Amino acid sequence: METISNILFWISNGLLVPVIVLLLLFLGRALLLAAGFFGEFHRRKTILSQTAFIESADAEEVVNGVNNLSASSSSTVGSSYMKALNALGSNSTNAPFCERVVANYEVDAAKELSGSRILVKLGPMLGLMGTLIPMGPALVGLATGDISSMAYNMQVAFATTVVGMVIAAIGVATLQVRQRWYARELNNLEYVRQLLTHVNPERKPKDDEK
Repeated sequence: METISNILFWISNGLLVPVIVLLLLFLGRALLLAAGFFGEFHRRKTILSQTAFIESADAEEVVNGVNNLSASSSSTVGSSYMKALNALGSNSTNAPFCERVVANYEVDAAKELSGSRILVKLGPMLGLMGTLIPMGPALVGLATGDISSMAYNMQVAFATTVVGMVIAAIGVATLQVRQRWYARELNNLEYVRQLLTHVNPERKPKDDEK
């Protein structure tokens, strides 16, 4: 039994360095995500002004706005949402293609949100591992009277906990806001698709015309 305990102890201590390295990598990823989040916020303010016509209750005005947007090549730069609107306007007579555009945007949105979800899940997990691993050597130092060793290991334990929670906090904040952004945009795309279908009722499969 003692041999098994020693093996587990060595394995646990061997994981400390990889855990700390992963924590630092995820912290860097979280900081980059936070910086990109603020840039995306300002970019979306511009997109909202360009697509304000979607909030109109006049279906014809919305369809005309989408068609005008699709005629502008600059509207497709740097935004999957604008590219999707452009695709809907450019292929308004192809119902299956428009449905595929909306479905693909939903997949792309889920992919973009996966980065924040990973931070939310792995940040606390790595932080907890970084907390528990040094606790063993800290208790050993306490038992042997090595206060300096105990203090060092406790410092590592507390530091990894804090870093893990910071990573998770950034992930949660960005995830909540971006989920609302993508949900609103997906709702707009579905609304536009249905309007295009309503305005172009002739869109039927060729087999029905026979």
